[in-house]
Amino acid sequence: MRLLKTDDFSSVFSLRRTAGDAWFQVLVAPNNLPCARLGLVVGRKTDKRAVRRNYIKRLVRETFRLQAQELAGLDVVVRARCSFGRSQGGEARKALRQLFQRVQR
Repeated sequence: MRLLKTDDFSSVFSLRRTAGDAWFQVLVAPNNLPCARLGLVVGRKTDKRAVRRNYIKRLVRETFRLQAQELAGLDVVVRARCSFGRSQGGEARKALRQLFQRVQR
């Protein structure tokens, strides 16, 4: 349920629907599979500390896992735009859920 290969990422970047806010940018493309797949882009520019980048990735994976049934048949790439910690995790999770609902339509 993950996008790992460069070809998979590039197909989402070229054939995409996109939605974004201050926290994340979500790109979506159809994949003709019964399940949804997730790709993550959390670069060093987002935050220098690996601990924070890993926290962002864990939060996105968990939110995606809970929304995967509604996103079936889509490849989803989530790009983190800014860094956040545990104190702002609830707000970021809510924003990501709203973005998933927006691209789902």
